[in-house]
Amino acid sequence: MRLRADFWVSAFLRRCAHEGAVAVLRRRGAAEAGAIFVKLDRLDGAAALFGPAPQSEADADGHRLFVRLHDAQWIDPAAAEEKIARQIRYDSDLWLVEVEDRLGRDFLDLID
Repeated sequence: MRLRADFWVSAFLRRCAHEGAVAVLRRRGAAEAGAIFVKLDRLDGAAALFGPAPQSEADADGHRLFVRLHDAQWIDPAAAEEKIARQIRYDSDLWLVEVEDRLGRDFLDLID
């Protein structure tokens, strides 16, 4: 069984704070099952955007898995914002968390 989105986001924000990164909730989505997106800003002009992994890559234990939503390792923060705006137009119930970490740590379970 998958953890509710609101619980997952709360735990993620705490983990980021524990690791010394600044993380804020920019958009609250559907509490039970909203899609979660994470923008990572290195504060040096580089950013990354992560979203839910495809269902075909689902973890048998129900853990949330994420994928990078662009080909390059890092993109311009403005390009990340454009991608976020498109996602919001497509899914208004999504969650958006922004992490600021100079080391570029994402704290997510990623698939390749």
